Amino acid sequence: MDKIKAGLERDGILTGAGKTRWHTSTINKILRNEKYIGDALLQKTYTTDFLSKTRVKNNGIVPQYYVEGNHEAIIPKDIYLRVQNELVRRRRVTTTSSGRKCSFSGHHVFSQMVFCGECGELFRRVHWNNRGVKSIVWRCLSRLKPTGLECHARTVNEEALKAACLSAFNKLLDKQEGFQKQLEENVRAVMTIDESSGVMSVSAIDDELAKLQKQLIQCVEARKDYKEIADRILKLRDMRQKTNFDDSAREEYVTRINDILDFIRKQSSELTVFDEALTRCWVKRIVIYGDKYTIEFKSGISVDIQS
Repeated sequence: MDKIKAGLERDGILTGAGKTRWHTSTINKILRNEKYIGDALLQKTYTTDFLSKTRVKNNGIVPQYYVEGNHEAIIPKDIYLRVQNELVRRRRVTTTSSGRKCSFSGHHVFSQMVFCGECGELFRRVHWNNRGVKSIVWRCLSRLKPTGLECHARTVNEEALKAACLSAFNKLLDKQEGFQKQLEENVRAVMTIDESSGVMSVSAIDDELAKLQKQLIQCVEARKDYKEIADRILKLRDMRQKTNFDDSAREEYVTRINDILDFIRKQSSELTVFDEALTRCWVKRIVIYGDKYTIEFKSGISVDIQS
């Protein structure tokens, strides 16, 4: 949010109120606003006093209604869902081997990406000044503070960590045929839907919702109890939302694999310079052992680099 805020202000983009200064809370609301994909959530607020027209946030006091396709969308739904997935990912807390909880950090390309192969703790970035010689290294958290775990993991210079990532990318390029085959198999595995799992598709959920909506209207007109139908509708809507998010995550995963396949096919020579953007985009996790680095890619493959 801070980087988006800085970018908008740097580019001279005004807020809806015509102000030059942006707030991260405003950006957060924009990213979560379902109106941009043509949907509408009704009764987010409700009136408590009709004389003073006082409105307060609806925290479940009165029912809310989610209307899809209420108006023309200005943002594709798949992009919106990917953003929601990313917001969830950044809120997720990582629990290390010692039970320590770590929230998302994006200050450095390797933040919360480097793990210890011995104790499982995260590695932390440390500025060293050894006899006047300054350097940046990564050390296991168990060696920096008491975590209840005994660890003898080595200290790794940041340049060595970058070199290991560079070697991992070049190893992908060097063994194109084998990795391409593995990546293509990963795509097929992800796109295969297990019909015996009992998970309803979005179209099946929509058909069921349409039937229940008609039954609900009939019950209301006949003044019959419709609580059971209403509960089923709410459950199906929750299921539909989860299915949409799962589909979005699946599509994003396949897109990542296809992107790295395109990269492998188009790259004619080995990489000579560490690329931070490339690392952020494709590297999921780096595990440091005594004699090697294991680079795990978001596409589902891993590469061992001897240290």
